[in-house]
Amino acid sequence: MEEPEPAGATAPPPGLRSLLPPREFLCSRKGQLLLAESVLSFIIFICYIASLAASSFMTAPLLEFLLALFLFFAYASKLNEKFKGLHWPLMDFLRCVTAAIIYFAISIAAVSKYNDGASKAAGVFGFIATIVYAIDFYITFNDLVTSLKQGSSDSPEGRKSE
Repeated sequence: MEEPEPAGATAPPPGLRSLLPPREFLCSRKGQLLLAESVLSFIIFICYIASLAASSFMTAPLLEFLLALFLFFAYASKLNEKFKGLHWPLMDFLRCVTAAIIYFAISIAAVSKYNDGASKAAGVFGFIATIVYAIDFYITFNDLVTSLKQGSSDSPEGRKSE
């Protein structure tokens, strides 16, 4: 005869563990990109705080960190499926494009204008973040084009032409 499982074994215990994103999302490409963006933005923010360029460049990495963290938890908790009024791929695409441009510009300025090690480190991490954000906006752009093509074939004008 099989022994019954204890009542607590079927569900994870409530608490801090319930705040963690599901493993499927962490293993997905979008989850890994958002996690990398969050970590890089936080590292760049810390580097700028420790550098001479703190007053000039500190705000952009902080905002990008908060936006990436928000989208990470929004996608992990499937808010994009619950709130259909927002066009999530377009919002994510615009965030990635602006972040890539901003990180590229402030990284060039930090590396060329400031001579301390923290500014140079922030600039190098900024170039890495530029690449990560560029990869993310390329992937998001392809998803956006696919969703727009599917949306146009569902519209009445798309059905008339077929």
